[in-house]
Amino acid sequence: MNENIELFWKNFITDNTRYVNEKIPESFYFCDNEKDANDCAKLVVKNIKQATAPSLWSFEINNEKLPRKGDLNIITNWNKVPQAIILTTKIELIKFSEITAKFAQKEGEGDKSLAYWRKVHKAYYKREMQGYKEGFSQDMIIVCQYFKTIYS
Repeated sequence: MNENIELFWKNFITDNTRYVNEKIPESFYFCDNEKDANDCAKLVVKNIKQATAPSLWSFEINNEKLPRKGDLNIITNWNKVPQAIILTTKIELIKFSEITAKFAQKEGEGDKSLAYWRKVHKAYYKREMQGYKEGFSQDMIIVCQYFKTIYS
């Protein structure tokens, strides 16, 4: 565990005593490159980015549990410096082809359009799946995780 993350969590629970008995939540950054990870962290701090969209495939291939409503996470920048704490408010499993403009807007990246969302996420999922027998599909399931920023 990173000392910065531990201190960030301690500061959070000092201000939010209802979480004092919670374990330090999982920390992570969004995206697969420094620029996007740092940009997304800033959007979370500004309450612009309030959703994320990992593929179900990534959870399955990495044998990870799906997020659940009520989960807390610490969002970091690329260098794993904590930036915000988010609270998951809703999870939906949706086909890539059925992602809505409303969700793209909630995710808050780029120009917030569905066209932008599809372009950058398709490219991301293709990179993520590179080297595996599975490949990107319009029918692949996306884990639409809605959240709110509760601390930054």
